[in-house]
Amino acid sequence: MADDPRRALPAVERVVESLAGLPRPVLVDCAREAVDAARDRVARGIAVSFDEVVADARARVARLQAARLRRVVNATGVLLHTNLGRAPLGTDAVHDAAEVAGSYSNLEYRLDSGARGSRHEHAAALLAEASGAAAGIVVNNNAAAVLLALAALARGRSVLVSRGELVEIGGGFRVPEIMSESGCRLIEVGTTNRTRLADYQRALDSDTALVLKVHASNYRMVGFVESTPVDELVSLGVPVMVDAGSGLLDETTPWLPHRPSWLRDEPGVRQAIDAGASLVTFSGDKLLGGPQAGIAVGDRDTVAALARHPLARATRADKLTLALLQYVASAYLSGDATAIPLWHMAVTPIADLRARAESLAEALAGLKPIDTEAVAGGGSLPGLTIPSVGVAIESGDADELHARLRMHGVVARVEDGRVVCDLRTVLADDDRALLDALRAACA
Repeated sequence: MADDPRRALPAVERVVESLAGLPRPVLVDCAREAVDAARDRVARGIAVSFDEVVADARARVARLQAARLRRVVNATGVLLHTNLGRAPLGTDAVHDAAEVAGSYSNLEYRLDSGARGSRHEHAAALLAEASGAAAGIVVNNNAAAVLLALAALARGRSVLVSRGELVEIGGGFRVPEIMSESGCRLIEVGTTNRTRLADYQRALDSDTALVLKVHASNYRMVGFVESTPVDELVSLGVPVMVDAGSGLLDETTPWLPHRPSWLRDEPGVRQAIDAGASLVTFSGDKLLGGPQAGIAVGDRDTVAALARHPLARATRADKLTLALLQYVASAYLSGDATAIPLWHMAVTPIADLRARAESLAEALAGLKPIDTEAVAGGGSLPGLTIPSVGVAIESGDADELHARLRMHGVVARVEDGRVVCDLRTVLADDDRALLDALRAACA
């Protein structure tokens, strides 16, 4: 044993002294794993130096650092990229939220009376006003909003839904399964492609608690199709609940200079409320452009029933989310939603994007400005594209170049053997970071 080469391997503590960048317990783990790996190699007759052990440990540290939650440049052309955190919130919104989250706040306290208040009196009230509803409530995501609403309004009773609206959204969010978990009974009406008012009328009985209309936000049905609008459903005489999904507050987009053509026939929350829906649920982090949240707006009695339900506490949003949504709602109410990064990026003129692309191309040989097409993403506006401009760079191995680019914090896309960086989704302040990453990846 005296000649056992494994005895010459460095102690874990000595390796840790050469590491930095992560909390010490994590560095110790990386050092221990590197020493263990070296011990296995030595046992197989492979010589391992101290420098090799340290290099292995540092590589493990680097991999963990790369895997931590961090800022990246989104050059994919997907505005609401789910894997990249969907809508960026912007420095102004984050500053406002930091003011609230970094100290104490009046989250559930009324400063005028000194009495206990409700967390629904802030962002939820503003969102209700922005959508033309009487009241609102915010929970942690739209699936939770749907679950809470069905549990509060229809547990033990039947809910009518068109067969064409029994959709699956995101990572396994299926409408029938959510309905089952809420305790209500699903009654399917109509056919996959056509559901008329008469189909609902035939299924209606004294046990019917709700009619649920679901916006199929992540796919588009074309051809021989027909659906029943909200105003006709309201005529049935039972409450109508609309799951609007993506959360376009008003289909006329009064907060923008003009309505973008790529929104096409995307329905608005306000229009559903105006048509008589008792409740509308939608996401906070899709076309609303805010943080992950679920929002329900509607008449006061219906929203109050949700707020009283036990699930309201289990699904409620925290103060940071509410502060961010308060900023977002205020931007809509101000009449200029371009303060919200999603809409600022979405409506940036092509000429501005082309000027940025040309500037990047002038700064780095090999970059070429190109016309591209961006998409909304996040399960919104399926099949619709947004004209855009980007820069492309040819490479003998585009996938390998893209991998190097990712290591410098830039996620792009590979098309036709070249790496394409779509500027529609690159914040203007990130152009320098994009250029530096391209330089480093191409070096």
